[in-house]
Amino acid sequence: MAVQQSAGPDPYFPDNGDSRYRVHRYELTLDYRPGPNRLSGMARINAIAGRAALPEFQLNLADFKIGRIRVDGRQPHWTHRGGRLRIKPAKPLRAGAAFTVEIHWSGNPKPVNSPWGGIGWEELTDGALVASQPTGAPSWFPCNDRPADKASYLISVTCPSAYSVVAGGRLLTRTTKASTTTWVYEQAAPTSSYLVSLAIGKFQTVLLGDPGFGGVPMHGHIPAHLLPEFSRDFARQPAMMDLFQRLFGPYPFDEYAVVVADEEFDVPVEAQGLSLFGANHVDGARGSERLVAHELAHQWFGNSVSIADWRHIWLNEGLAKYAEWLWSERSGGRSAQQLAAVAHRLLSGMPQDIRIAAPGKKAMFDDRLYERGGVTIHAIRCALGDERFFHMLRAWAGLHRGGAVTTAMFTAHVNRFADEPLDGLLDAWVHRTALPALPVQAVPARPAQPPTNAESA
Repeated sequence: MAVQQSAGPDPYFPDNGDSRYRVHRYELTLDYRPGPNRLSGMARINAIAGRAALPEFQLNLADFKIGRIRVDGRQPHWTHRGGRLRIKPAKPLRAGAAFTVEIHWSGNPKPVNSPWGGIGWEELTDGALVASQPTGAPSWFPCNDRPADKASYLISVTCPSAYSVVAGGRLLTRTTKASTTTWVYEQAAPTSSYLVSLAIGKFQTVLLGDPGFGGVPMHGHIPAHLLPEFSRDFARQPAMMDLFQRLFGPYPFDEYAVVVADEEFDVPVEAQGLSLFGANHVDGARGSERLVAHELAHQWFGNSVSIADWRHIWLNEGLAKYAEWLWSERSGGRSAQQLAAVAHRLLSGMPQDIRIAAPGKKAMFDDRLYERGGVTIHAIRCALGDERFFHMLRAWAGLHRGGAVTTAMFTAHVNRFADEPLDGLLDAWVHRTALPALPVQAVPARPAQPPTNAESA
């Protein structure tokens, strides 16, 4: 699937990313020492220039020491200030030309500043964790940090053998030499830089369910003392995977992993093929099960089907929120109609001054965007009816697998499944601030067949 690139800088983060070229592949070779929190790395970046020649280009990288840079084997001129690495090749790159950048860097990784506090590389009590949404990727590697620029990744991490390394993708090799172990992961699917994640810690690894022939391998990586609670809290994840594949289409990646850090998080965070939870999300009572569903759903909506720029984040969060409601509906909990009504009441008591199709940088993660996004998806379901609605969702995930999309593309897609255009409905819900009336299903939905382990787990 060709990635839908936006024409210029991201309006919310104009200093991040460079739309004049795209990256095809990152190969990262990293060495990390948890005690001194010391990271050294080498990146080989394979990229393709856009429609115009490139006399210079930029990558994003936080405050590290740069050891060496080469473009197609030749030394360029470069500057590194304010998180922007500007590179001027010895000769301008021709329009459409493939080129390779090699960068060596080292230092003490730390979160980068954002309106939401520090994000990216986080040194933990005993290990490290990377959760980069939306602009934290430069906290640990040089990248073209824009969500539409999706590439494959090969990540090699060497660290002391007492630690495990978990990354999104398939573990290719694990090699121990003396006191260190090198872990090599491959993420072949196109991946946005903010969705590349890493967890380094002392984990116990468990298999979640039996994937069977052709199934999706799912693993949990958790502190050993949380295993009893984790085993109950995530017991129904295989049933979620089965349900979401029926509703959204095939799982878009090779594997799925869940990491639980021995720290508290405000909220879980999705990465590609991987979700990150805090110890506070594991209570042995399934108290965070809706979040388990939310993060799994992001693998289809947000990760495989990504957004062209951050204005369209409601497409990620609205669809993941609605997946929570679908899981509840299909596993014996409250119906999506009931949960939409709860969200609508909540929204009606809050300020109505947000347009979720373009919320502005400050409101990107506002609770109203999530809740209104979910009710918007429910409104579309009510307008289309279940058969066409779920056909629409499966087609959306399939047609744009590996790509990046916009709100206008979603509107056009929905209209292909409607008897009459739904532009007015979508305009009211996503482009206006006033809250429309609660949408109502003609017939409340109930599962024809509940998830296989819904009661037994």
